[in-house]
Amino acid sequence: MGKLQREGIWNTIISYAGIAIGYINTILLFPNFMDENQVGLTRLIVSLSVMFAQFSALGFVNMGVRYFPYFRDKENKHNGFLFLLLSVPMLGFILVSALFIVFKPIVVDYYQQNSPLIIDYYYYIIVLSFFTLLFNLLTAYLRSLFKTIVSSLAQDFLLRVLTSLLIAVYAFNWISFHQFVLLYVCINSLAVLVLIVYTMWLKQLFIMPSLKGLRIFPLGEMLNYGLFTFMGNISSTIITTVDQVMISSYSLGDNGIYTTAFFMTSAIMIPARSIYKIAFPQVAEYWKEQNMAGMKNLYKQITLINLIVGLLLFVGIWANIDNLFSFMPEAYRAGKYVVLFLSMARLIDLATGINGIILATSEKYRWDLLFNVVLAVLTIWTNSYFIPIYGINGAALASMLSYIIINLLRLFYVQWVYKIQPFALSSVTITIIAALALGATYLLPYLGNVYLDMIVRSLLIIAIYGSLTLGFKVFPEMNERLRKLLRQYFGLKL
Repeated sequence: MGKLQREGIWNTIISYAGIAIGYINTILLFPNFMDENQVGLTRLIVSLSVMFAQFSALGFVNMGVRYFPYFRDKENKHNGFLFLLLSVPMLGFILVSALFIVFKPIVVDYYQQNSPLIIDYYYYIIVLSFFTLLFNLLTAYLRSLFKTIVSSLAQDFLLRVLTSLLIAVYAFNWISFHQFVLLYVCINSLAVLVLIVYTMWLKQLFIMPSLKGLRIFPLGEMLNYGLFTFMGNISSTIITTVDQVMISSYSLGDNGIYTTAFFMTSAIMIPARSIYKIAFPQVAEYWKEQNMAGMKNLYKQITLINLIVGLLLFVGIWANIDNLFSFMPEAYRAGKYVVLFLSMARLIDLATGINGIILATSEKYRWDLLFNVVLAVLTIWTNSYFIPIYGINGAALASMLSYIIINLLRLFYVQWVYKIQPFALSSVTITIIAALALGATYLLPYLGNVYLDMIVRSLLIIAIYGSLTLGFKVFPEMNERLRKLLRQYFGLKL
């Protein structure tokens, strides 16, 4: 756990610095300097590029993490693994780009009536998708090398700082909205250059092919795994983007409000995203070593850490929800219950730990595909049913219901097959503590000033949540680390 904890801590620090800047962009800058349609357009372009990149990758992002341990050999340039990782998805990108151009009339018909603005920027999506694909592949390669910090720094921090600067330039009317979108695509592509330079600095940019690699592991099996994970990734992408695609067909403005609320909940997943980047290759190593004891311990620890941080963040967000919306135009208050439903979906994801990673890297990876396909079908069906009735609240409700069902199915399957599950008594304890901290904020009246209210309310939550978590020793390692810090810096012996 040493390397996992160090990488996880640094990733978390970077991610939270990024999320702080992201909140400034999402709550203060985008809503106040652009209308809802323009906000919705920028978010939809990014979401569609993610979907485009996943189709192009042909499952090779997960394949890279799954099989790299067998190719790892720096002296032999990892046996041409990076060439294999990049070459097949590039062919996929050419194919998907051709289909994207051929089917443009269908997309135009879908958006023309209610959201025609997206048609003007249709081809921007191809460019952004190319760089998104490269970023995903290089991130997977670096993750296999247990180097995750720079990719987090580029994606979660650098791009958001540049976005802040770009919005400021637009706010002063120095550029048009069309120029803003062009530059927005450019800065979102910059992260690839950062990863290429970093990989060169590590002296790990081995892009030449090698026939030796084809003898290390059967290419047919890798391609077969890639095909299955490709279908699973497509399902995952549908799950995360179909709500925006459907909402935007009704109104880009509604998508702007929905995605703003969506981002407000993204802080809840920061600990998970940060740790999963290094947990994925760690789980792959455990499967290679058949170390089920290590797997079980990792499963429980990651779940508990995610719950402790995720629940605290949810309580902080929901207790201050009206304060947060006060910084935005009134129209954005329509997203209040989107925040609630999506927060519940994210907490459910945290509570079930790394069951998806365990399945995706195991010999039962085909079952992970099945679960992802079921979740994709559920997401499409529930969105198509609830959005026409409840609008953006229906989209959030659909996501919550879909995640409840699929995570329960995964949880029970992993327990049945591998006899491991992520929960302990501490999981129940921290949930009760979170409920008590949230309940206490309802007893506190509004203090008349939004800044004072947020500070006092947040401090109350931290005091109750922190003291009870430490007092009940929910995570003993956290208590021990606090003792060491107090002894080291203050000379206190506890």
